[in-house]
Formats: sequence, structure tokens, C-alpha cells
Amino acid sequence: MRKSAQRPRANLRADPASSAGAEAVEAISLASHPSAQVLSVGEVARRSGVAVSTLHFYEAQGLIDSRRTAGNQRRYPRSTLRLIAVIKVAQRTGIPLADIRERLASLPRNRPLSASDWKKLSAGWRTELDDRIARLQRLRDQLSTCIGCGCLSLEECPLRNPDDVKSQEGPGPRFLDPED
Repeated sequence: MRKSAQRPRANLRADPASSAGAEAVEAISLASHPSAQVLSVGEVARRSGVAVSTLHFYEAQGLIDSRRTAGNQRRYPRSTLRLIAVIKVAQRTGIPLADIRERLASLPRNRPLSASDWKKLSAGWRTELDDRIARLQRLRDQLSTCIGCGCLSLEECPLRNPDDVKSQEGPGPRFLDPED
């Protein structure tokens, strides 16, 4: 770890009875255990590339956890950076936050995500992505033909939707689902 990224050591003479002293004692104990290093909300935002408001949102959604100092400031374990990276990758692939939260809840929260955790998460998401890709490819291939929108086009619909039978299923596109 680079020296500039380390949390500054607290004043050893601080009074442990005061709230500032309690923070100093916490900072000293955490500094002596690099794996337990904590980061401020600003440090996490800067290092993860997400806004502070996004971190607050993720926390409110139960995706990440923080502790509060005696001064009510958020402190995140360093492992939160990896967790945020996983969340961002999943979001970028179109996985809804509710699904991300559900999958993350199946993993232990008392340790950083491991390579095997990532394999487990990505394997589950892969199936969903494959389904989404197949739907999008069908949609792309059908853009120039009828998608069952009910427009009653006489050029294409008689081939895909004879006698407009899909209109009996209700409004909206009908040929977008995998079983169609």
C-alpha cells in the first residue's frame, strides 16, 4: 500500500475518555492492522469513482455497510472498494439493484469478497445476461417486421399474426418474450 493512502496516525496522548480520544484509540488500533483499515466516505468516493451521494444511497439500499465514529462520521472497511466495483460492474451489465442486493446477501459480510465469491455471483448473472442478450437479438432482428403491436400492418402481420390473434392477449408488443 502506498504511504499516502494510509490513514494518518492519531495523537498518542489523546484522552481515551473523550470522544476525540476514542477516535484516536480506534485509529491507532486500526493503523496497526492494515487489513482492518477504514476509509472515510470521501476516500471511498475518490478511490471507487462514485459520488458520495451514491455511497449513501448504496448504504441505504443495504448494498454496503459503514460504521460511525463518535463524531457520527461514516467509516468504511477497505474491502468496500471491491464490493463497490462488483456493484458497478453488475449495474453496468443491467442487473437491477434489488437483484444485486439479493445476491450479495448470500455472501458473508465479515470478510472481503473473494475470487470464488465473484465466480458465484457472475455465474448467476451470466444466465440472466444470456437471456437478456437473446431477447435483444430477437428484438433487433424483428425491428423491421411485426412485433405484435396491434398496428394491423397488412404487409407483415398476416405472416406473423394471422387474424390478429395476438390482440386477444392484451395491449403492447407480444413477440418479445423468449417463448414466442
